[in-house]
Amino acid sequence: MDEDERPTLALGGKVYMTPEGHQRLREELHQLMKVERPRVVEVVSWAAGNGDRSENADYQYGKRRLREIDRRARYLTKRLENAEVVDPARQTDRARVFFGATVTYVDEAEVERTITIVGADEADMAEGKVSLTAPIAVALIKARARRHDEVSVHTPRGVEVIEVLDVRYPAPG
Repeated sequence: MDEDERPTLALGGKVYMTPEGHQRLREELHQLMKVERPRVVEVVSWAAGNGDRSENADYQYGKRRLREIDRRARYLTKRLENAEVVDPARQTDRARVFFGATVTYVDEAEVERTITIVGADEADMAEGKVSLTAPIAVALIKARARRHDEVSVHTPRGVEVIEVLDVRYPAPG
């Protein structure tokens, strides 16, 4: 099973994402269908006109690339159709952790970390963006910073208790 076909956990059948994440997926779909696919179709058409297709690398690679593009486009289209775009800047309860929150916490080893809870398609640990369905995000949802809530995170190493230090959201408007 490749990356585009893997089952993904969607809450209530919805695929939550930020406006930025939604825009990135739309841009990727546009790039694939309006730029890359027509270019590959042109190469495949040219290569098909050159005779024996069984030994034609341009033709073989082009057909394979078209299948990849079409598979990714179907995946993106489905994700966008099921998208529930949530703008974290519009969050009214800014003291609690919800989708889109940037959370600073301290773990049992006294290491302070900051993460932002985003949709599964936006997750990128190198940028500190964690999927809403990740164990850390699931544990943090609805925690409060003002009370320095402690929450239990179920990890492969066991249960770890972390303390919420700060919750932030983007400024409205």
